[in-house]
Amino acid sequence: MSKYYPLADAIQTHIRDGDCVALEGFTHLIPFAAGHEIIRQKIRDLTLVRMTPDLIYDQMIGMGCARKIIFSWGGNPGVGSLHRFRDAVENQYPNEIEIDERSHAAMTASYAAGASGLPFGMLRGFVGSDLVDHNPNLKSIDCPYTGERLAAVPAIRPDVAVIHAQQADKIGNVHLWGIIGVQKEIALAAKRVIVTVEEVVDKLEAPANACVIPAWVVTAIAHVPRGAKPSYAHGYYERDNGFYRSWDAISRSREKFSEWMNEHIMSENFEALYGKSML
Repeated sequence: MSKYYPLADAIQTHIRDGDCVALEGFTHLIPFAAGHEIIRQKIRDLTLVRMTPDLIYDQMIGMGCARKIIFSWGGNPGVGSLHRFRDAVENQYPNEIEIDERSHAAMTASYAAGASGLPFGMLRGFVGSDLVDHNPNLKSIDCPYTGERLAAVPAIRPDVAVIHAQQADKIGNVHLWGIIGVQKEIALAAKRVIVTVEEVVDKLEAPANACVIPAWVVTAIAHVPRGAKPSYAHGYYERDNGFYRSWDAISRSREKFSEWMNEHIMSENFEALYGKSML
């Protein structure tokens, strides 16, 4: 159990000002509780990495945690824009942020390269796109075997990867199931890995090859039931769709946003948030 920490201690011990941090999870298992703890600890100047920045990055950006975002799509799924993200890009509020925008395929190639210890990833991509005119990190390379012109992207090797999962055993092996994104790749690419879990079990009942995040890659684990709310954890609870819809109005106004964050995230009774609707 030496890998186990209270969430606040895990964040304080392993995430520092100026770190590159990737909070990953695709549709479900989004590590909201960990992101909220980063906000509460007022960690600053982070490079935040995520394939699909959604509400948790909107909150972190709006609270001044970020100085740079590496991403491939940003929005409130099924609803619209991330207004705190837009305010930072368009108006430098609460601070100026740098953006490094790529495609989903390019982010995956960057993660896979980082996990493999390679300096860059390759893909067939960006043909007919003007994204390469706006992001100097997107380059091209000639295949040494066929001469084909391919896109190249720099590897992503975060200081810290943060993920949420359903279960971990007492040794530190992690089991997650349902829709899986790039959690394995980002865990292997990062220097440190923090995992929040719904449940700690004596033995994982994982089928063969299903435990894709073994104990040897995990730095810290925190037992945080409902730690993915308002996203969902397959087999544990459903997505809080009402909150995603309501976030649009909350986040449009700087004042409303600050009021909501101070009441629900920065207050001393924030833990009650994860056990109920976040409205």
